[in-house]
Amino acid sequence: MDHGASHPLEVSGITDEIEKPGRYERLRPRIWSMDGQTQADEIRRLSAPEMMLGGVHAVTETGAMLAASMGGSQLGPYVSGAGPVIRVVGTQKIVSDIEEGFRRIDEYAFPLEDARAQAAYGVHSGVNKILIIDRELTPGRLTVVFVDAVLGF
Repeated sequence: MDHGASHPLEVSGITDEIEKPGRYERLRPRIWSMDGQTQADEIRRLSAPEMMLGGVHAVTETGAMLAASMGGSQLGPYVSGAGPVIRVVGTQKIVSDIEEGFRRIDEYAFPLEDARAQAAYGVHSGVNKILIIDRELTPGRLTVVFVDAVLGF
């Protein structure tokens, strides 16, 4: 199991539960400890967890979800690499359409994530890749949990 470095998961306490020793086998620490030059193939294979948890940056009124990423490592599992995918989304992220979702990412979420990345990792973030999920073809694969609170960026 893994999660996509999601701020909503952190502030809701879900990350702490996932990271409790012995509860789940987490892939992210294992992948981060590997050498990207010599173990790239193994890292790629490990990047398809059995289950993936994360958030999104916007959800349209028709149900399309937008997730922005600097590097994109979590996007593959969201699209098809992982088995079940669970999204935890604060209701403040509901927007009217995809264009408003892009604006929300650029004008609101990115500046906050950039500041968080600088504080946490000492590097700037970036909106380098944006995934739009309009619907899931595999029944039961995707679960979205809306939390009626300001949760994440």
